[in-house]
Amino acid sequence: MEWFTGPDYWLARLVFQRALAAVYLVAFVSAALQFRALIGERGMLPVPRYVARVPLRAAPSLFQWRYSDRLFACCAWTGALLSAALLAGVDGLVPLWAAMLMWAVPWALYLSIVNVGQTWYSFGWESLLLEVGFLAVFLGNDDTAPPVLVLWLLRWVLFRVEFGAGLIKLRGDACWRNLTCLYYHHETQPMPNPLSWFFHHLPRPLHRVEVAANHVTQLAVPFLLFTPQPIASIAACAMIATQLWLILSGNFSWLNWLTIVLALSAIDFTPLAGAPPSLAAPPLWYEVVVIAVTALVLGLSYRPARNLISRGQIMNYSFDPFHLVNAYGAFGTVGRVRYEVVVEGTAEPVPPPDDTGWREYEFHGKPGDPRRLPRQFAPYHLRLDWLMWFAALSPGYARPWFGAFVERLLENDRDTLRLLRGNPFPDAPPTHVRAVLYHYRFTTWRELRDTGAWWHRTYVREFLPPTRLERPSDTWQRDG
Repeated sequence: MEWFTGPDYWLARLVFQRALAAVYLVAFVSAALQFRALIGERGMLPVPRYVARVPLRAAPSLFQWRYSDRLFACCAWTGALLSAALLAGVDGLVPLWAAMLMWAVPWALYLSIVNVGQTWYSFGWESLLLEVGFLAVFLGNDDTAPPVLVLWLLRWVLFRVEFGAGLIKLRGDACWRNLTCLYYHHETQPMPNPLSWFFHHLPRPLHRVEVAANHVTQLAVPFLLFTPQPIASIAACAMIATQLWLILSGNFSWLNWLTIVLALSAIDFTPLAGAPPSLAAPPLWYEVVVIAVTALVLGLSYRPARNLISRGQIMNYSFDPFHLVNAYGAFGTVGRVRYEVVVEGTAEPVPPPDDTGWREYEFHGKPGDPRRLPRQFAPYHLRLDWLMWFAALSPGYARPWFGAFVERLLENDRDTLRLLRGNPFPDAPPTHVRAVLYHYRFTTWRELRDTGAWWHRTYVREFLPPTRLERPSDTWQRDG
């Protein structure tokens, strides 16, 4: 069937697949290096406790049948190795069915991780990776021309990502409508990067231009994805440019990178690559599978599409347990003030009444020491750092896990301390741990010159009073 294939997109498929494999690799490595402290057998939110109360139909996962830290590590590192093989192009060296299997296994492994990851895996880019990864299974390999139906489904995903984000902004915070959100966003975003301070201090008229350009890219340009070439390619390039701007200004895990990967699938590289190579006609069984998957995705698209036009639009929501077709969006509300939870410990037998004797725990990504310039971590995802940002917004976000986090600090738990930048108590655990809420703001140019500090912070209130372990039962309790 000539209508079934799009040979001109052979290079777009190749670039898309290699880039998606790189994102998969980052996701699996992130899971492998962080899971023990977060969801492991002795983690803050253990998987065994979760699967004991959540049925398989609600959270399909390999770990519903059996869980151990060793099995989880095996799955995560297997996913990483398969991702590396796909990045190297091994799927182009095997038959079509085997290539599809090579893409299906990472998807199934990551689905198993996300569906038991609880609040640590509740971010929109997890569902986006699963939705895109599912469609990648049916893109074929170097022996067959790319199926047009799957290419259009990828554009449908990209449309929902961009258009959904644009609509949630217009329907949400008034600062998006009056073009002032970027007066605050670079300072209050979850995890600033090394350039965020400089973006924050750009002239305010330029901030307004940024917001206006964002509205155009997210509300108008997505419709051009469904127009003939080269207009669709130009639209995709405009989205890539916007995402690169966001990458320069903040740490948003692999959200921006995965959006770029999606946009690459819509670009016609023929003017650069020349005529496509001779590709075999797809086998009948493959055509049947692709058509069936297309029908499934279109059927599941009803609720996400209805959500886009709903006044009660929700964002970053999965309508099915397999995360096949989801709702997306970001920053419907922008904070005007930044708060940070600073965690401290002391070795004193009695908690000091003032700041003397308290030592601060530094995190890798979240702001702490005012003199420390924020670092670049994306596309790697620092899950604890992100949840600490939510904890500062409201203690309710931290209630399920923060107590367990403090308990592990009081034990000098090795896996938990690996999530932090350093341990201020290398020789023996602290006797007490407390948490304090501060107001953070970026310093001005003059303050930076005078003090060398990137942040200025002001005490707000106590977040958690001094807490200790009650021996010998090893239960923790608050003092006072």
